[in-house]
Amino acid sequence: MESDEGNGEENGRRLARGAELEMRWVQGFTNRNVGFVNNKTICYPSGNYILFVDIETKKKTVLKCKNGHVGAFAVNGNSQVVAFSDQKLNPIIYIYTFPGLVKQSEIKGEAQLDYSLLAFSYMGPYLATYSSVPEFALSIWDWQENILLCSKSQPGVKVTSMSFNPMNWHQLCLSNENSLTIWNIERNDQEHHLKSKPVRLPAEDGSPMCKQDVFFSHPDIQDLYYGPVLPISAIAGLAGDEAETFRPKDDIQPSVHPTVHCWTATSDLYMGCEEGHFLAINAETLKASLLYYKPAQDATEPRRTKFHSFPLLCDDSLKKEEDKRRTQKPVLLAMAYHKDGLYAAGSDGIVRFYQIKGTHYQMDDSFDVSEPITSLDFSPDYNTLLVETDKGSVYVYQPSQNEEVIKLLDACNDHFLSADFLTPGNKYCVSVAISGEVHVWLLEDGTFISKLCLNTQATAMVCCPSSHSVAVGTKVGHIYFIDVTKAETPRVVHRVLLSDLPVHHLQYDQSGQYLITGAAKGHIFILDARPSKLFQVLGYLVLSSEVLGLSAIYDVESELVEVMALLCPPDIKRGRLEIFCLPTAIIIDNDECIDERGMLKNRVIQKHQYELDYPLSSAVRQKDDIVYGYCNHAPFICKYHLAKKKTWKDVSVTLSEKKIPSNQFAPGFLHLSPNSQLLTSVAKDGVLFIHDAVTLETVAQEHCHSYQVQGIGSLSFSLDGQFILVNGVDDGTLVCLKWKTGGNEMKEATDYWRRILAVLNNSIYNENNVLKSMAEWNIATESLLESSLEKESQEVLQKKPSVEVTDEDSYHNLNILSTDEMTWLNQTVQKAIKEEIKKFADKRKELKKGIKKLRKTIQEMMYENEQVPDIERLDQQEFNLDIEEQERLQTESEQEVARVRKAIEMENLAKCYLRDIIKKECWDSMSIKGHAIKCFHAAYKVTNYPMKERSKEELEALERVLQLKKIESADLKIRKEIVEFQSQAIPPKEEGEKVEEEAVTDESTSNSLIGSLSAQFGGDTSILYHQMDLHTREEKINQIILLQDIIYKVKTAFNKEFDTVARQKEQEIARVKERNLRIQEIVEQLELQEEVWEPALTDDEIPERALTVEDSEIKVEKYLTPQQRAKAEMMAKIEMERRLAALNSARQRALYDMMGGVLEIKKEDILKIEIPPPPFVSKPDTLWNEEEKKVFKEYEKKVKELNEEREKYRKTLETELKKLQTSIQETTQTFDDTVSKLFERKVKSEMVIYQEELKINNLLYSLLLDEELSTREAGLNHFLDKKRKEKLSTAEAVQVARAQVDAYRETYDNLAAEDKILERGFKKEFADVPAHHIDHLFKLYKRRPRAQKIKMHLDTANPYGDRPGSARAYKEALAHLMKAIDELDGSENMPEGLELPVWERFCLARRTKVESEQLVKRKALTLAEMQAFLQKRMDDDEKIRMDIEKILNELNTLREEKMRFQLDLTVQFLLKQGQVELESAAELIPDYTDAILLHKSVIEELNCTIRAQGEKKIASMVESKDFSKGIFQLEWEHKKMKMLMEDLNQRARDIQNLHVSRDRQLFLRILNYDSRITHQVSVMEQTLGVMDKLHKKKVKNCQKVFKDLEKRISLKEQANYKLSQELQEMLVSVSERRHIFEAADTRLVSEKAAKEHYQDIVQRRQLVDLAKEQAQEISVLQAEVERLRMRTFPALFEMEY
Repeated sequence: MESDEGNGEENGRRLARGAELEMRWVQGFTNRNVGFVNNKTICYPSGNYILFVDIETKKKTVLKCKNGHVGAFAVNGNSQVVAFSDQKLNPIIYIYTFPGLVKQSEIKGEAQLDYSLLAFSYMGPYLATYSSVPEFALSIWDWQENILLCSKSQPGVKVTSMSFNPMNWHQLCLSNENSLTIWNIERNDQEHHLKSKPVRLPAEDGSPMCKQDVFFSHPDIQDLYYGPVLPISAIAGLAGDEAETFRPKDDIQPSVHPTVHCWTATSDLYMGCEEGHFLAINAETLKASLLYYKPAQDATEPRRTKFHSFPLLCDDSLKKEEDKRRTQKPVLLAMAYHKDGLYAAGSDGIVRFYQIKGTHYQMDDSFDVSEPITSLDFSPDYNTLLVETDKGSVYVYQPSQNEEVIKLLDACNDHFLSADFLTPGNKYCVSVAISGEVHVWLLEDGTFISKLCLNTQATAMVCCPSSHSVAVGTKVGHIYFIDVTKAETPRVVHRVLLSDLPVHHLQYDQSGQYLITGAAKGHIFILDARPSKLFQVLGYLVLSSEVLGLSAIYDVESELVEVMALLCPPDIKRGRLEIFCLPTAIIIDNDECIDERGMLKNRVIQKHQYELDYPLSSAVRQKDDIVYGYCNHAPFICKYHLAKKKTWKDVSVTLSEKKIPSNQFAPGFLHLSPNSQLLTSVAKDGVLFIHDAVTLETVAQEHCHSYQVQGIGSLSFSLDGQFILVNGVDDGTLVCLKWKTGGNEMKEATDYWRRILAVLNNSIYNENNVLKSMAEWNIATESLLESSLEKESQEVLQKKPSVEVTDEDSYHNLNILSTDEMTWLNQTVQKAIKEEIKKFADKRKELKKGIKKLRKTIQEMMYENEQVPDIERLDQQEFNLDIEEQERLQTESEQEVARVRKAIEMENLAKCYLRDIIKKECWDSMSIKGHAIKCFHAAYKVTNYPMKERSKEELEALERVLQLKKIESADLKIRKEIVEFQSQAIPPKEEGEKVEEEAVTDESTSNSLIGSLSAQFGGDTSILYHQMDLHTREEKINQIILLQDIIYKVKTAFNKEFDTVARQKEQEIARVKERNLRIQEIVEQLELQEEVWEPALTDDEIPERALTVEDSEIKVEKYLTPQQRAKAEMMAKIEMERRLAALNSARQRALYDMMGGVLEIKKEDILKIEIPPPPFVSKPDTLWNEEEKKVFKEYEKKVKELNEEREKYRKTLETELKKLQTSIQETTQTFDDTVSKLFERKVKSEMVIYQEELKINNLLYSLLLDEELSTREAGLNHFLDKKRKEKLSTAEAVQVARAQVDAYRETYDNLAAEDKILERGFKKEFADVPAHHIDHLFKLYKRRPRAQKIKMHLDTANPYGDRPGSARAYKEALAHLMKAIDELDGSENMPEGLELPVWERFCLARRTKVESEQLVKRKALTLAEMQAFLQKRMDDDEKIRMDIEKILNELNTLREEKMRFQLDLTVQFLLKQGQVELESAAELIPDYTDAILLHKSVIEELNCTIRAQGEKKIASMVESKDFSKGIFQLEWEHKKMKMLMEDLNQRARDIQNLHVSRDRQLFLRILNYDSRITHQVSVMEQTLGVMDKLHKKKVKNCQKVFKDLEKRISLKEQANYKLSQELQEMLVSVSERRHIFEAADTRLVSEKAAKEHYQDIVQRRQLVDLAKEQAQEISVLQAEVERLRMRTFPALFEMEY
């Protein structure tokens, strides 16, 4: 043993000297920052590495970050460089060139923790960095010179995206989830400055957000009643920096949330957002506008290339997820600008091509990858589009060639879980992801071979040593067995469900016979690992706690496998090892090694237990009983030597032999190499340590992963020990390491591998053949197996007799039939139950028969029990034979009752506590309790004022204010006596009258000026300040205290009256009750069916009742304790005995029988007296004797007297009853009147209190407004100070910039002057040259080569063009110019006859001149840039100055408003209705904004003056009215006389011009004119009769003519109908002729005919006009003839008498 240990130590030292690991390959996926490093290569970070992939050959190159995990990452394809930062304190940014992977520079910024973003400029050596917590600083670097150009911090602002403007590197765009900002880099010579300009984004619905200044006031908004309108920040009480941006939550309108942005060739931006909108942003105006979709008119169904990753095992959830993603509105997550348009993609996985014109766009679907897309990037030549999904898959597409989309990287759905080598371990390796994706890789270079999707969450994976099979454990308890004999097409050949517990560990032994599976809750399952045995489950065992690790050792000689399980029971908090053996008997005779439920027997597995001294997180075992453990609490590795144990109960603690400290972060885990020579330890720090297994010295270490991603997840050695597979926990990276050895350092590992292969080769060959022949597993094959099991179970049921099938049997049978997805553990349990049922079938039958017989007997007894009497009947529970069950149920019921009782008690306790709190706050704290008074008959209800006792602080404040008011009054009085002077003497009488008038005036006007009537209701208003004198804050506060005291006094005064009335009601109720006693007696004596009105106090009047609970209010039965129940029964028994004793009293019975229970007859009993009739009344009257008749007469007399007495007494009682009722009615009505008056008093008191509260509210509002004004003033002063500081900085910046510009201008002027001096001194310098050469040389001196033209590549797809940086362009132009100058300096350009030295001197002078000119041009450009910078600073300074002026104006306005507010007091007046004179308004409340308050005397004097002036006006108006009336009468008379004169003149003219006709001559000549008229009338009547007859005859003739005309009309209609038909035919012929005419081209003939016809029409028109004119002339002549004829007509002239 010593020699072996010495050899081991020597080997360990040898390994430590020469061993070294190298990274063979890395596989990883990322979902961020994939970009082109050149036209054919992409790169992306993964874990601690950066992977470069050739898109044509798919060859990978790896660059490792030496300091751990790669942080921020950026790539520039134009410069072929990558930049990344490490994640450590004070991180460094590394810049490497590709393909050489040479470090270009290291940038050490001021970031303390991490960089979040990196971005290269499109062209030029500029890099933008953005750091995370705590700086949040944006920095611009010249990465070639490693110079920081400028930096700007914005604390607390996180940025998710950053990019340079490709057209101008002086612009950047930074965006996060809530905002987008444009940053400009301003340059001043060698200085650079960053200036930000935030973009105002639209609202979530896409509408533009109105820009409102929330800090400055708005003069257009005014409120004349409530005072100045202040900003919300002043109302909120903010005066610092928060006041500038404060807005209420309800006023904040959420904006869109940016997701991606992209620069255009016009320096504008396109932006996508989470709400699905598409925006365009102008970088100059910072205006964001919404783009709208406008479909093309000729739009057709687009052709789309679609990708699907169909898994081997289909899952409906994936389809549902995809359908859900399709139905949702897509969100743009990636953009890439192209010369032809914009490519964009998002959450729906479709890449679309956008063509944008103005505010509208058209889009076409390019292709679909069925996964959300997070990144789009073009190659530097813009011929290849790179598409990256959120899972990390990468696609390549060439838009110009319209080729199919190529899937470059197929990423996992989740991070790697584990990796292992496929037997024999030198060709393939297998990895599994948490999502259940199994990958097969080529071990040589990490080439991806194939993938298999299990669509379930995996928890463990291991490769079998004896076959090309892989076992994968899942969270739901499944184990999948995968056939990898064909690496290109892996397949699932078997699946077993062990239990419902998740699988945590999988471990094969070295021989590949057993698969040890560790599940939750300490379960370990043993499976046959060989496919030839169909992966049979051999058994299981359960350990004491959770299994933390498994380790198996195979002994070749004994063919025994020992398994070690690591436990850490929580009760002892130490590590525990449980070791058991797996002999070959488990495989050969499995039934003898397990019990009926599948558990391995202890005698077979020989389990041993070891207690360790430390809690371990991992442990591994060597063959020589040496165990290595990794401590859980402290980072060190322990070495244990396990001694042989004789008994299982030996639980002594095993102490560690050796401990070595570890520099790793606990907890970690250990792993042994296959030959047990190397021990590896890994933990959360991500560093792999390899130790010598004997000496525990560190052999090698490799930083594969980092602690930021939880370190290393799993580790695996190849069988030959040459390769190591390591995968991270959360970085998605799989690393393959290989030993770099020289000589024979790894010879032992290779020899061990060969020995193992020699043992396993035969098994591998046979098992692989079996594995190949196995059918592929799927759900269908599983269902076929289950259906066969169901048929077998049904056959078993059919063979059984139907009588034997009971409920229990059916239950077990149903369990047997429901084998769908049944675990192996449940199957074994059911199988055991089934065997037990078969074994004890006869015994069960006997028991069932006995139970049936017993049940029948009990049922008969219960039936007999129902027939017996109640006193003999037993309770139902007496027949319960299961006493234990009965007691159990009773105990459970009692426990439930106790639980419910306790819950109710706790609930009652909570309610009691709440009641006490309410009572304390609302009842006990009240010095005057609140109650009410109700009327007896009316519906009035009056409540008092509940009042609390005033606190000591309130009383002290009131006393202080009263004392201060007394001091002020005394001071005012003394000042008046000192200042005022005595006026002249006034008689005592007149002075007394004046004082009396003033007293009356004061009494009438005091209430009006005070503004309330509190003085009439118990309040003292003399101590109040005058409302016109409340200017200071202290006076207003004191006034509020005094007003509160007045309100208290008013309430106190009313409560006193209220208490008086309340006592009066109690007295009235007592009187009414006294009278009701007598009324009740009378009603009973009169036997009236009347209810006596009983007044009582209600709950509102006695609120104390609510605090006590009467027994009558409890509706449920009271719960009594046993003691209370016994006491109640005893009291009831005593009461019963007393009653029985009273009933048995002989004296009481005699008194009741003889005298009705009384000793003396009262007057009230007269109505109850009855005279008994004589006994002979029952005999007939005829049989009565004289004495009986006499007795009967006396009887009738007594009855009559009794009835009279009874009636008299009844009337007396009725009179008394009415008198009592009337008295009650009068007294209660009087009390109701008192309550009504009290109610009116309460209403007026409420009015007074409201008046005082209104004054308090006005004062409080004025105090609040005063405080808001002060806050506003403080805020403006703070803002002014801030702006003044900014003004100082801007003024200083302007001064510095102006000084720099002046200094630079001076330098420029000097250079320009020197350049001119060079040109002027040319001829002096070459004065020795002949004159004809001087002119030629001067022309050559002025000659300059042509400037280099920038070549525009029109055929390129790059939308930004080739735009080199300004410095680079200047260097290229200068180099081109110098090259052209070198060509001009050639000897072939030398003039003939010129000497060579002179030519060389000339060339040197010309070169100096050119360099000077270039320097002047460069300085001129720099000077212009500096002047532009100075102008911007001056504009900023001017803007700050304008802001300061605005703030000063605001301050002045505010101070004026504050002064006006302090002087313009709000005064409350009480005015009668007639004293308010305002124009009637439509509103209910009049507007007093322009009202004026005047004294009453002023109004009365004005009314007297108005009344006097009115009387004068009325007298003047009456006088004017009378005068006007006379004028109107004279005018009317004048008009009347004038009209009469006109009538007479007209009559005279009529007589003069009267025409003497024949009738008038006959009238004048014939004496009997009337008879003549009569004769003419008779002649005319006869003529009328004749004419009537002629008329009738003409009518008959006309009728005949009418009938003839009708006949003619009908004939004409028929003719017209025929003519219409002929007309249609003629129209047809005419149309035909017209067509013929048009075809024959007779246009000229027709025009001639038309012209002739037109001339005829014109001539006819002229003739008609001439005829009309002649007719008019004839009519005029006829009129003239008639006029001349009328002149000669006889006329009568006036005759004079």
